[in-house]
Amino acid sequence: MEVLRGRVVAGIGNFSRWMTVLDELYTRKTGMKLFPGTLNLQLERPYRLPARRLRIEKEEYGGTVSVNLVACRVFGREAFLVRTDQNEAGVGHHPRTVIEIACPVKLRDEYLLADGDLVEVEIVTGEP
Repeated sequence: MEVLRGRVVAGIGNFSRWMTVLDELYTRKTGMKLFPGTLNLQLERPYRLPARRLRIEKEEYGGTVSVNLVACRVFGREAFLVRTDQNEAGVGHHPRTVIEIACPVKLRDEYLLADGDLVEVEIVTGEP
């Protein structure tokens, strides 16, 4: 099992907006109702997405950005690492050293997280 360790950092708020607008699509793809927003973690090294992952294609919602969803666990909870194609290519809002975690709860509040706190994320291998 791959474990990523990163420090909590502030985000720019884009996913919270799109996760609200596309709530039904995210729920259908992931099988869970996600909190509209992500926990951003700064890793020491770049992370590349595995070949096996879920996707929300831009054509599915008439948008301009496709999104990758990688099953993971954080604090023992089922979650998803969420990354746009642009971020994966290294030309988006975040470098590959930043990962965004989506979960049914607001992780910052649930676990009293602040910028700089260390968080471990277990990447779930197998069928997405």
